Amino acid sequence: MSVARKPEHVYIALGSNQGDRARYLALARERLHALPHTEVLATSSIDETEPLGPPQPRYLNQMVLVTTGLTPQALLAACHAIEREAGRVRERRWGPRTLDIDIVRYGDLAIAEADLILPHPELPNRSFWLRELAELEDAQP
Repeated sequence: MSVARKPEHVYIALGSNQGDRARYLALARERLHALPHTEVLATSSIDETEPLGPPQPRYLNQMVLVTTGLTPQALLAACHAIEREAGRVRERRWGPRTLDIDIVRYGDLAIAEADLILPHPELPNRSFWLRELAELEDAQP
């Protein structure tokens, strides 16, 4: 995994609407904390939300604040690996999933690549993300 020059604060959104949703969020937190050069600093409360897209079960959502020395691309690859471990299958856009992990903000970086846009372009459109992000920012010393 590629390591960045210095550790950055990164906000990561977690979501699940299949199976044991709370267990999948816990798995994501555990696996993020176990990544090299990465530590989970804080977690938001858990929200239950209506799904975006086609009819499907409600989501449990949570945001975590981590510090990581991984590059954004290495962190994204690790997040995808955690999703696969949780049994996620990418069948259709906006479809149901066991686990969804999105990098919402990575320090002050602005990135526009084919597979990674930061800050996440959907941040302004997801009120639960905004609330969870504010909760984590308010908890900062």
